Amino acid sequence: MMFVGVNSPIGHACGLGFDGPVTATDLDRLEEFYRSHGAPAQVDLCPLTDPSLLELVKSRGYGIHELNNVLYRPLDKNEPTGEVSGVSIRRSNPEEARAFSEILSRCFFENGDAPEGFAEMLAPLFRFPEALTFLAFVDGVPVAAAAGRVIPEHRIFALFGAGTLPDFRGRGIQTALLRTRMKAAAEAGRELAVVVTLGGTISYRNCVRVGFEVAYSKATLIKHWDRA
Repeated sequence: MMFVGVNSPIGHACGLGFDGPVTATDLDRLEEFYRSHGAPAQVDLCPLTDPSLLELVKSRGYGIHELNNVLYRPLDKNEPTGEVSGVSIRRSNPEEARAFSEILSRCFFENGDAPEGFAEMLAPLFRFPEALTFLAFVDGVPVAAAAGRVIPEHRIFALFGAGTLPDFRGRGIQTALLRTRMKAAAEAGRELAVVVTLGGTISYRNCVRVGFEVAYSKATLIKHWDRA
């Protein structure tokens, strides 16, 4: 169960029902956790989830909040380098954490309604030894950001936290950041890359374009307390 501020895109529970049936007490605990933070209860449901969770949420008035695809792609030691004319891409450093966070805040919340503390939540990425963070620059100014995490025990690289400022979209920067991260992951000895995207989006199409395939889809279900 994750909570990092009301309306945060990662404020939901995941993995519930992966290791067996879910009880009403389990869901009570989840709901109380989110209610105590003044947030709606959110939980992921996918084909790997025990059917008991679906029956419980159906009886409690949950609705679909988001539908995502989990995509994967084998990595190759000869992954191509991501390049775009007029754009330079490199690993970012802790001194650039604020710039990195501000880009993603502006990309994820274009109306300026980022949850309190969202940018601060991203800053610790720069202290995680398993995390890889990148910035893309145009004329020396950072215009796009992307991150990933090495999961050594499974030889997997998880891609996340990618965004390009509106004025610089449509130039292939995100595709270049995808390729740059995959190359770095392959060089680190990872075998698979994994990414989660909304279906039908530019992000989804970018991933498919570089060879990602859908492993499974998952729904994020939500329960608003004022609509119970």
